[in-house]
Amino acid sequence: MYNCLPVFLKSLSSTTTASRKMFSFLQDLLQFLVLFVRVLIELIIVLLRSIVPKKLKDISEEIVLITGTGHGIGRELALHYAAYGSTVVCVDIDEKNNMETVQEVRRLNRGAVHSFSCDVSKRDQVLALAKRVQTEVGPVSVLVNNVGIMPTHPLPQQSAEEIQRVFDVNVFSQFWTIQAFLGQMKEQGKGHIISLSSIAGLVGLSNLVPYCATKFAVRGMMEALHEELREGPYKDLIKVTTIFPYMTNTGLCKYPKVKFPTILGLLDPKQVAMRIVEAHRSNCLEVTIPSCLMYINNWTRLLPSSCGIMLKDYIDSGVESDLN
Repeated sequence: MYNCLPVFLKSLSSTTTASRKMFSFLQDLLQFLVLFVRVLIELIIVLLRSIVPKKLKDISEEIVLITGTGHGIGRELALHYAAYGSTVVCVDIDEKNNMETVQEVRRLNRGAVHSFSCDVSKRDQVLALAKRVQTEVGPVSVLVNNVGIMPTHPLPQQSAEEIQRVFDVNVFSQFWTIQAFLGQMKEQGKGHIISLSSIAGLVGLSNLVPYCATKFAVRGMMEALHEELREGPYKDLIKVTTIFPYMTNTGLCKYPKVKFPTILGLLDPKQVAMRIVEAHRSNCLEVTIPSCLMYINNWTRLLPSSCGIMLKDYIDSGVESDLN
């Protein structure tokens, strides 16, 4: 009898282990089925939202800080936000051009507008700017990281100084502004961060190797920041939006290459700014301008890489070297 006891205990242990494995499997299966149903419901909700016009949030009481407002998209953004009654804080390293923007905004007789000079690639200047703005204007509730530069020539001809500068302006400036103003948003219990990447942050392009690298970096930074906020106490309070505009007629694209100008010609900065403000008011997470490019990119990534290259060669858009 005593000899049978170890055998019985071993058999019982094996049965218990098998039961645990089965229970764990069923638990995982149930979690997957719940996930599947939730994803299906979310797809239906998104589809319905695309059919039914979404209510846009009011931004008339916001203090909106925009970088790179001296010209182009930044200037148009200042005009659009002011038209909605927002208090606009214009930031640019070029004081003269920035004041021209401020004067244009004031002629609208809508929201208040302020001008600040700052090299946003310098962390100490950005931190000092944040203190000045909070004291002189108030806590920033919306940050628009718009500033950017774009050297356009082959990588071997890009100097070390050019590469460093494009990362300082296009990437590190966004780190510094987010670090400087995110705290102000947390204190208010609300906020929105909008960062401009580019179509070059979705697709690699010739003559734009450092620029593409910076715009891919912005996309990664914003996606990770979204996760940090989503997993913390500010999940529903502070929003982020990443914008991926196609080539825009701001002067950055000195020698654009466009095969289908009627379909994919250079964008008007006014239209781009309007779409950015709309994405902000809709709480969109990621937006390409035009919107179809996000879907084209995502679907193309599912295909073999050779198919993606064929499509890129067919579209044949980009920039020529400015050294020619």
